[in-house]
Amino acid sequence: MQTLNQLAPYILVFAVLYFMMIRPQMRRQKQEKNFIKEMKKGDKVITKSGMHGRIVELTDDTCVLETLSGKIKFERTAISMELSAKLKNTDKSDKKEIKEA
Repeated sequence: MQTLNQLAPYILVFAVLYFMMIRPQMRRQKQEKNFIKEMKKGDKVITKSGMHGRIVELTDDTCVLETLSGKIKFERTAISMELSAKLKNTDKSDKKEIKEA
């Protein structure tokens, strides 16, 4: 019984770390993997370095983005899920404002 009481704080710390840090990170990685897998031609995206563009060509590992300065080839993993999601949300809100006007 004493060993269980001595181990209880360690078990509690591990449980808190798992539910507060490890599990959300695993969920985020899964979402990012699905995002990269579901990209298609014509999607407007933002790279992790901040480059805006539209997907023109896709291969297994790379994608070609059309930007204002021309076409640039990127790795698929260089596309930012969070920034691209923000871009899509702002596009939708802009379209709603135009329809309401």
